[in-house]
Amino acid sequence: MINSILYYVVWSPNPSIFSGFDRLRWYSLLFAMGFIISQQFMIHFFKKEGHDENLVDKLTIYMVLATIIGARLGHVLFYEPERYLSNPIDILKVWEGGLASHGAAISILIALWLYARRTPGQSYLWVVDRIVIVVALTGALIRFGNLMNSEIGGKATGTDSGFVFARETEEILNTMKLPITSIKAYKPLDRQAELTGTGRVPVNFDIEIEKGSFDEANLKSVLERDVKYALTRFNSSKKYMAEDPETPLNLEIRDQGDHYLAVIKTFGQAKYPTQIYESLTYLLIFILLFLGWKKYKSEIPEGLYLGLFLISVFGMRFVWEFFKENQVEFEDSLTFNMGQALSIPLVVIGFGLIFYSLNNKRKQSIKN
Repeated sequence: MINSILYYVVWSPNPSIFSGFDRLRWYSLLFAMGFIISQQFMIHFFKKEGHDENLVDKLTIYMVLATIIGARLGHVLFYEPERYLSNPIDILKVWEGGLASHGAAISILIALWLYARRTPGQSYLWVVDRIVIVVALTGALIRFGNLMNSEIGGKATGTDSGFVFARETEEILNTMKLPITSIKAYKPLDRQAELTGTGRVPVNFDIEIEKGSFDEANLKSVLERDVKYALTRFNSSKKYMAEDPETPLNLEIRDQGDHYLAVIKTFGQAKYPTQIYESLTYLLIFILLFLGWKKYKSEIPEGLYLGLFLISVFGMRFVWEFFKENQVEFEDSLTFNMGQALSIPLVVIGFGLIFYSLNNKRKQSIKN
């Protein structure tokens, strides 16, 4: 267990880019950056292969609408149909979260079919084979946005390595009826002896509180009651923290002159940072596809890149789902969760496309 404290991270970034301006979030920025960067790559592809680069603006509109609409409807239909179909207006509340990559993938394929039908000189598979290169890059950015939102995290590692996602617990603590000015979760460097190798790792919360009419005795009484409740009774705290409900709260109050500093010594659960795993996987897929296009662009048979994309992206998605927590309760009773079940047919289609493209290239070679 020597140096184990180096191997876990207490993760609690502000999902907003600017404090006090909650509408502008890292997730939204990274999502938008994915489309902006992808558009520049598509212009490059069109130029190099002799197509009108002005068509990229039209293609981008199809892509943006397909991604947002498809990802939202995918979540609604695959994960929470009863909730949304009973309250259809909630489907429009995209800002509340709930996007599914499988829904986006299906809608993008449909949208590109519509685009190709209305664009002479570009076959459907030619367009899709170029789009999947940048979709992999966008997927990498979106998964990093999930990390900044502290969402779609992994299961407990069972070891002292991993991420403790503390943001939601900070937000719960901030709802206490106290004049709180700041809350910060962090990894305490002086609690290494408390590591047990089980994944229950030390976490501290520093809570700054205005003095107001509180004396230390009254404040301690309130904190012992409310913080203990917040750490042990809320579902999100149970999910990410590991405070023992039967033991007294480990609390220290320090008089800082114009305010109190309450130091809460508790424990968190080390989890797999699957957002990072997926983001790096998609980034690697993007790099390999791009380098392949750069070297062999004129020789790539139509459909090959789409097949490789489906196999690599959704094949790895199937693998990483074993390390992720289920998104909705009904998945707990399934052998494979919804993300895995939806990935299987896409991987099968990918193998079919590779066989089709290579066989078609072989036939053309024989004719020539």
